[in-house]
Amino acid sequence: MELSIRPATTADIALIGQLADVCFRHTYRDILSAEQLEYMMDWMYSAENLRKQMTEEGHVYFLAEADGKAVGYVSVQLEGKAEDGLPLWHLQKIYVLPDLQAGGVGKRLFHHALSYVRRQTGAPCRVELNVNRNNKAVGFYEHLGMRRMRQGDFPIGNGYYMNDYIMGIEIE
Repeated sequence: MELSIRPATTADIALIGQLADVCFRHTYRDILSAEQLEYMMDWMYSAENLRKQMTEEGHVYFLAEADGKAVGYVSVQLEGKAEDGLPLWHLQKIYVLPDLQAGGVGKRLFHHALSYVRRQTGAPCRVELNVNRNNKAVGFYEHLGMRRMRQGDFPIGNGYYMNDYIMGIEIE
């Protein structure tokens, strides 16, 4: 399998939505209620919200393609400065098709995102992400050098919460 990673544009919104429809649903099918899953899909992945993320909120998306087929995506966003003054980025999303998980695609996407951040900001800087406390990806992120920094229950609307760890890594 030949894997490549490219920047996504607004022309890729439908493709990102299709990937999310498989990846996000697969990841959270046993963690969230069906109602919360539908709410979050619309909140994060409707075409309108993806367009807003890309054009107004500064989310930068990258698509992983294997043999010409999209198999995953990652997005990062500059948030500003951390409490210690370091530039702070947020890894907003990273998902890989279920049948390719544990095959190195997620790791490549993660490192691609960190390389992008390093090119944009220089070092040192920090990258943080939110991950559901019941998501098996917690171990994946720890394996890649991220550490649990704090946790919280964050309201997202409609009476729903994201019950997350905030994990972080410093780029030197």
